[in-house]
Amino acid sequence: MDVNIDVINAGTGYGGVAEKLLHNGMNVSSLRTNAVLTYDEWKDIDTVVLQEAHRRLGGVNDLIERGLVRTGGGLGSTVLQWQDASDTDDAEVNMDGVSRSAKDRQEFDTNYLPLPIIHRDFGFSIREIEASRNHNASQPLDLSMAEEASRKVAEKAESVLFNGLSTYSMGSNGGIIYGYTDHPDRNTQTLSQNWDASGKTGQEILTDVITAKQALINDRHFGPFMLYIPTAYESVLDDEFSTQYPRSIRSRLLELEGLQGIKVSDFLTANNIVMVSMQSTVVRMIEGLPLTTVQWETEGGMQVNFKVMTIMVPQIRSTQANRSGIVHIS
Repeated sequence: MDVNIDVINAGTGYGGVAEKLLHNGMNVSSLRTNAVLTYDEWKDIDTVVLQEAHRRLGGVNDLIERGLVRTGGGLGSTVLQWQDASDTDDAEVNMDGVSRSAKDRQEFDTNYLPLPIIHRDFGFSIREIEASRNHNASQPLDLSMAEEASRKVAEKAESVLFNGLSTYSMGSNGGIIYGYTDHPDRNTQTLSQNWDASGKTGQEILTDVITAKQALINDRHFGPFMLYIPTAYESVLDDEFSTQYPRSIRSRLLELEGLQGIKVSDFLTANNIVMVSMQSTVVRMIEGLPLTTVQWETEGGMQVNFKVMTIMVPQIRSTQANRSGIVHIS
């Protein structure tokens, strides 16, 4: 069960739901008006969809919980335009304040970010729906497909945050959807030895993390920080740090000033680690459309189709001097 990404642009829709939305003023709620399902059936589907998505949105939820989110303008906005600015001279210090200070101007560059729709479909025949109503608790509507669709959409959003989506770009000025591990301005660091290597010590892991933190500080990003590790390193951090410090490696790392948390991401490839300064100048999530489920009918009303969909795109940011609040260790 794969996930799809649609784009609605220049008055043209690609995909069945896109065409339907264009005829309803891009109002998602119109796809739920006069729906076949009852209120309770919709409530059950929405509960399953949101619960499953929350389980899979680790890195995305970290941004949402910290308020690192910008509303992207809904389905009618296909691209986000923003500017970055150069630095200016320092302020002057004197006793009388009479002398003129420098009047240098900031230089602005315009950037673009595509805002595609992430979506996954499922459906029921009208007979399945009616059978569930006739038999109530003995034959409830099977919501496993809704759960699977939600999981796939959430996984795609999470994967894009970590790995980018270079297949989508906007115009000659770039406009590529980058993630933590492929942004061209990210800081990079090489592991002297993989963390799960037999000879790797807790002190060496601590040194790797301190080095990454210092790289962020050198680029004028002072935290708070999050550390993301691949699945194979989860149990490594549970090992004892040393005989002199009989606590876990994880506990020792979390003693570092500014490190708020360590989280496993199964969207990081083996031996890849990411440290992020959690600030809006480093990364924010563009939420053009919150996760929602819409419905439409086909086959003369005999088939009821559903689409779990969202517009959720990471905006990875850096300065004109190429300073980034991300370190990619590999």
